[in-house]
Amino acid sequence: MMARMKRLSVIIPALDAAAGLGGVIDRLNRGGAAPGEIIVVDGGSGDGTTDVACSRGATVMSARRGRGIQLAAGAAVAKGDWLLFLHADTVLGPAWREAVVDLMASPDGDRRVGVFRLRLDDPAPWARFVERCAGLRSRILGLPYGDQGLLISANFYESLGGFRSMAIMEDVDMVRRIGRRRLVTLDCDAHTSAVRYRRGGYGVRVIRNAFCLACYFCGVPPSLIARMYG
Repeated sequence: MMARMKRLSVIIPALDAAAGLGGVIDRLNRGGAAPGEIIVVDGGSGDGTTDVACSRGATVMSARRGRGIQLAAGAAVAKGDWLLFLHADTVLGPAWREAVVDLMASPDGDRRVGVFRLRLDDPAPWARFVERCAGLRSRILGLPYGDQGLLISANFYESLGGFRSMAIMEDVDMVRRIGRRRLVTLDCDAHTSAVRYRRGGYGVRVIRNAFCLACYFCGVPPSLIARMYG
């Protein structure tokens, strides 16, 4: 079906992501029609990330380290009518194609932007709390984070000026320009690694994330927020 519809480019920024990247790309390629192209933008990995991407048929390019920089670099070479930005540790649910096609085919889809429902790969109750908070933040505040993916038409992306070269908060910066009313939560989950939460503790990570977001809205330079984020 997707082959007869508008072409989709998936853009994945990566840095030392070999452990999980294979599963991310495999899900994108599994069953039915694959995306028009998968572009992995490497920020200087030393763990075989590029080998994993190449072995699964992805286009690999290099860019200066920094998620905003890498996302912008991938979008600049993408050939698709639609762009799907996806983190290297985020595996989409089996229904991702149907959800994507629905938005791409909708009459006003080229001015709407899709995000997925966040799911963490951890059975802990704290993980469910984080997921609920992410859902509320997306629906009420219009502030989904990059680990929920971002599906946007190439023309709309370009009209917004694309991702900016920011050390952190490039996702928040983008969705603020998109606007809450243009955001759509797609009927599909995005399963994301909870390693950062487990490493430092859920409570600490939740508080730190909220503090970093507050700093951003208060005008603290992203380079300083990145140091606090850890």
